Amino acid sequence: MVQNMVQSMTQSRPYLLRGIYDWLLDNNQTPYLLVDAEADNVTVPLEHVQDGKIILNISMTATRDLDLSNEAVTFNARFGGKPMMVYVPMEAALALYSKENGRGMMFPEEVDNEEPSLSPDPGQGKSKPPKKPHLTLVK
Repeated sequence: MVQNMVQSMTQSRPYLLRGIYDWLLDNNQTPYLLVDAEADNVTVPLEHVQDGKIILNISMTATRDLDLSNEAVTFNARFGGKPMMVYVPMEAALALYSKENGRGMMFPEEVDNEEPSLSPDPGQGKSKPPKKPHLTLVK
């Protein structure tokens, strides 16, 4: 019997997000974050949500106290003149891209604690192919 020796890894999304964010800033681009506004624990201005999604400008000039932690993107901002604390759990961050040219990254879907099987049975551990992500620009 083959033992499963693969340890569970942390999610890659926060690391990818921070890397793309730094790359965009280094290239004088405005980072826009596409968010699944219907995900659990998301706090965003609902009046700006379209089709369950919202695009947030997370540049240093548009936010205060921006924190790109492993758990969430948080910051303070003003929407329609009203201050708001925004909270986006990492699972709800769908993409980060440049306002100016659209270059950036859609984040891959990740499953918590998913561990691949090293089972010798070829029928075991098969899964459906992942859905292709698509990005729609909402203006």
